[in-house]
Amino acid sequence: MGLGRVALVSTLALALAACGGGDSQSGTGPIAGGGVSPTPTQCSVRDRQDWSLAVLNEWYLFPDLIDTSVKPGSFATVQDYLDALVAPARAEDKDRSFTYITSIEEENALINSGSSAGFGIRLGYDTVNNRVFVIEAFEGAPGLAAGLDRGTELLEIGTSSTNTQSVSSLMASGGPGAVIDALGPSDPGVTRYIGYRTATGASGAENIVKADYALDPVSDRYGVRIIDDLGKKVGYLNLRTFIVGSADADLRDAFQTFKDQGVTELIIDFRYNGGGLIRIADLMGDLMGAGNVGQVWSKTVLRDSKSSENSTTNIRTASQAIAPTKVAFIGRGGTASASELVINSMLPYLGNNVALIGTNTFGKPVGQFGFDRTECDDRLRAVAFKTTNANDEGEYFSGLAGVVPNTCRANDDIFRQLGDPAEASIATALDFLAGGSCTAISGGDLRSAQSTGGRELLQPVRPNAAQYQIPGLF
Repeated sequence: MGLGRVALVSTLALALAACGGGDSQSGTGPIAGGGVSPTPTQCSVRDRQDWSLAVLNEWYLFPDLIDTSVKPGSFATVQDYLDALVAPARAEDKDRSFTYITSIEEENALINSGSSAGFGIRLGYDTVNNRVFVIEAFEGAPGLAAGLDRGTELLEIGTSSTNTQSVSSLMASGGPGAVIDALGPSDPGVTRYIGYRTATGASGAENIVKADYALDPVSDRYGVRIIDDLGKKVGYLNLRTFIVGSADADLRDAFQTFKDQGVTELIIDFRYNGGGLIRIADLMGDLMGAGNVGQVWSKTVLRDSKSSENSTTNIRTASQAIAPTKVAFIGRGGTASASELVINSMLPYLGNNVALIGTNTFGKPVGQFGFDRTECDDRLRAVAFKTTNANDEGEYFSGLAGVVPNTCRANDDIFRQLGDPAEASIATALDFLAGGSCTAISGGDLRSAQSTGGRELLQPVRPNAAQYQIPGLF
């Protein structure tokens, strides 16, 4: 879910290492020090480990699930030590890589302007046939400009045309990690020669140079659509991430369009959305809250010793707001955090008129605050709160499939563009809105890390700041 709403925190992002979710807050700034001296003279691994432990001891949501017996000197990195400290919470499925250390500079750049570096594509791999595909491409980035778009298969990778390796051989020898290594670091100027085949069957090969680009949270190509479903207007919205601040303006524009068109039924596509800023999730509540202004949208609950920081967010007036009568949310294993908060918070108001389409979601009803140590460029994202809806419901650690009253299993058809009414998940969502029947998401479909249905998001073991928030990003 996102970061906290308290004035202690500010920008944020949450994170799921294996899943893909980010969370954030809406406060005025990240917490500095977390009760520890904010001006240490050293940035050694041991100093940073000691600081991290002090933060967890004061703020961690599950204080009884910190293993304080582990010795910092046994771990070469801050993240390895953090993983050991929260291992008991992980064993209970309450902190699946949600607590992590990241870069203040990189995360702020992502939040403030969507700035990232790379090819600007999201990748998934076929878990059966070991094939790697582009499942989304971002406008203004090198990948799309070179011809890599949704449904494109990566065939070979090299630093030049003379030393390529086939993706099939990389997967056979080292699995997804070998492909990740072959793609190189996410730094401007890094060049890779990539051979590929598009969704239409056209082959190509390009030297593609990684570069800085600004990620648009709502695509100008397919992010907002008015779908004519046998004469009924259905609003379609694809939100890529909650972590980029400009999502505010994009969402207001989208809902103004829906309002102008008289839309009352929505398809909200969160299929790859790992979360981000809670304030953006709160805005979505406002924009779908016409008629419910002043009612509870969500509640933020901290550990007992920090209960004075608990808060309730109510639905606010928004000039672009509509009063939807039926909403189909598209989600998958990488749908997490702030995305799940929005779905869960809509249930008290629409009940049986809400559906989850696709597969089960990740299951992250908790969020992090950001604790900064500026001299080391360290931001510790520590699980510090849980969120619930107006009915105090929020323990969906196993995903939302067991919570949402209607579920419809659907594939992710990467060979059709997002926003296409014929794409499998969107077509199933339209069927639900029209009153049709579907196959429910079964127990066998329950949470699987970042699964996109036959594919999983390609994600490093140690993601960078952007990859924490936008799983599968390269």
